[in-house]
Amino acid sequence: MGRRLFGCFGKGSSSSSSGNEVDGNGKTNDKVVEEAAPEGPIMLDAPVIVLAYHVDYWDYMGWKDPYGSSQWTVRQKAYVETLNLDTMFTPQVVVQGRAQCVPNDEDVLLSTIATAPRFPAPSFQADIQRPTSETLQVTITGALRFKVEDNGVRVMVALYENGLVNDCSAGENKGKVLSNDFVVRKFEKLCNVEDTSAKKTISGTVTFSLWDNFNHNKCAIAVFAENSSHQIFGSQKFQLPDDI
Repeated sequence: MGRRLFGCFGKGSSSSSSGNEVDGNGKTNDKVVEEAAPEGPIMLDAPVIVLAYHVDYWDYMGWKDPYGSSQWTVRQKAYVETLNLDTMFTPQVVVQGRAQCVPNDEDVLLSTIATAPRFPAPSFQADIQRPTSETLQVTITGALRFKVEDNGVRVMVALYENGLVNDCSAGENKGKVLSNDFVVRKFEKLCNVEDTSAKKTISGTVTFSLWDNFNHNKCAIAVFAENSSHQIFGSQKFQLPDDI
């Protein structure tokens, strides 16, 4: 597959994400890439799901990132410990929860992704409903396609949004128009899985509260399994139905 352009990685100080890459059809070996501070495009090889978790620790500079959350800051702090880093910084990319880099150097980014371990994508099916105008319900059923040991994993579901554009009125990016894709808007645990065979069917449901001006055409769902250190073991992506 040739390189694919997406407006996610680049210079900036207002956001954070962890890296999860995943193939949409769930039939290949996939990765997960999490990214910190997305502003500006870069080319990327291989099937990949990118999740951009915007941190909130740059808000003191005068411009509050509308997608920033202390929840994502806590997640990045966990990677600082797991990856034995000295400090948090943006922009940052974490691949499969096992390796990290600064995305400004495209060759380093591509090498980090290419050398990351791959795992079978889950064979999940997703039933996506909108029970009310203010909620989205996602039911996931299927097999993880890898054996889970006693220490277990948790299956996480992220609702992310593309095509977000904001004017930055203060801070390091003052006067810039910030374009962001793959922005995690909602994030929930589907279930915990322990001591389970690769073929065993698991199932669970999460309900997301929706934001004002929610546009399903700009959103998608990512599902992945991670351990307590946020290392990723398999992931899968779903588009939202046209009639949602």
